[in-house]
Amino acid sequence: MTKEELRQIAPYASGKNINIYAPLLAKYMAHYGIAGRMREAAFIATVLHESGSLTYTEEIASGLAYEGRKDLGNIEAGDGERFKGRGLIQVTGRANYALAGVALGIDCIRMPDILSEPENAVKVSCWWWHMKGLNEIADTEDFRKVTRIVNGGYNGWTNRLNFYNRAKGVLK
Repeated sequence: MTKEELRQIAPYASGKNINIYAPLLAKYMAHYGIAGRMREAAFIATVLHESGSLTYTEEIASGLAYEGRKDLGNIEAGDGERFKGRGLIQVTGRANYALAGVALGIDCIRMPDILSEPENAVKVSCWWWHMKGLNEIADTEDFRKVTRIVNGGYNGWTNRLNFYNRAKGVLK
């Protein structure tokens, strides 16, 4: 992922954020096997939608909606807010933070905000994508399935699809 490719795919991203995220995306996408036109297009489209074109690495909402969500591992009072979506894909919930911490070698449970820092935001998103088997799904060009796994539904489908189509046109 070059700066120029990212700039073409993400026309609403700031130049500053393009400069910050392009090298991190290139590094960690390669590390997690997010390579090849279809994988890259699906990942970048997802990341751009979820992060508001690289603007947000932390969910804007408070996280109260996740309070008590045992399916996310939120079992202690305050877990919903503490483990709200972070990273470029908005990884959510105590259980996902615990898994990410082990995989990335950082204490995401004690320091959940660490996933909002640019490098960790990219790294956790690439890890989560890989862990969920989304590379292989992206290879089938079933972007609807990718979106359902990431989002649980199709929120923002038109925006996601626009990014996906743009990425497929830019990437070789």
